[in-house]
Amino acid sequence: MNEFVVPAPDADARAAAQSRLDGLVKPLGSLGRLEEIAAWLSAAHGTVPPRPIDNVRVVVFAGDHGVTRAEVSAYPREITAAMVRVFLAGVSGVNVLARQVGAHVRVLDIAVDADLDDVPPEVLAHKVRRGSGSIDEADALAPGEARRAFDAGCAIADDEIDAGADLLIPGDMGIGNTTVAAAVVAASLGLPADDVVGTGTGVDDTGRQRKVEVVEAALRRASDRVSDPFDLLTALGSACAAATAGFLVRAAVRGVPVLLDGVFSGAAALVAAEIAPGAPGWWLAGHRSTEPSQAFALKALGLEPILDFGLRLGEGSGAVQAVPALRAARAILAEMGSLADLDLS
Repeated sequence: MNEFVVPAPDADARAAAQSRLDGLVKPLGSLGRLEEIAAWLSAAHGTVPPRPIDNVRVVVFAGDHGVTRAEVSAYPREITAAMVRVFLAGVSGVNVLARQVGAHVRVLDIAVDADLDDVPPEVLAHKVRRGSGSIDEADALAPGEARRAFDAGCAIADDEIDAGADLLIPGDMGIGNTTVAAAVVAASLGLPADDVVGTGTGVDDTGRQRKVEVVEAALRRASDRVSDPFDLLTALGSACAAATAGFLVRAAVRGVPVLLDGVFSGAAALVAAEIAPGAPGWWLAGHRSTEPSQAFALKALGLEPILDFGLRLGEGSGAVQAVPALRAARAILAEMGSLADLDLS
């Protein structure tokens, strides 16, 4: 028996929402994707209209990846530790964008390759290790660390939900993380490296080819260890990927909607769906990343991005921009009039 029991969203509420949408003062289906989201939210909340989406909480999982030694990024790994301080100062991309929608941002050091002694203790409370193994040459994690990080992600989700979260957004920060995400997606779906590797932080054609070769080497090394999700995370993932997977699973178990961000959360979601079948019913894809592996991951999960702005920042920055779309979808059900109430006399 699977240890993670995921409740199904309320099918009756979804049907009632669809019936109400069809009876509003508009042509049938004329609000397109907003109607789909409104029905989805009703199913997630079990009520029509859905509850207000007031308490939006972003958690940025920060960590370094040993694969950066292979020069797969346009930036040095030291950027990760520096960015943790930027998040804490409230001046990162996701901080700025989250403020526009009233979302709370929390950053956690899961596996930054630095001690970060100058940051608040709560930022370090779930740290699993410093960095990770270079996946082309060695496992990312030591035995047991994937489950430890996964459990940390579950606990972090509980913290946010217990604080009243109406919507959760997983963010990521870690130089080299698009290479790790590409390897996880390729291994999960049986895809060649060249199909899933993108330019990440902006590497040139030579840099992208180097990433392809690194992912190919990683897939060869871990070829017989990708059928079990925790083995896959150990061999090819990272502590941040495992923590994100736990965060996503726990949100689904507790019936709290999640907006996935970009390529890294998409890769973690693939693994999370293996651990807890049914969990994708609680997730929406906030935006379409420019990284090709995200498209493969979302197709496998049956998710269609809400926005397509050509973003590749990460941090949860794309997903927070989709929050107004969810609020608009809810408002349609809560505030629009019905055709039955029209006075045509």
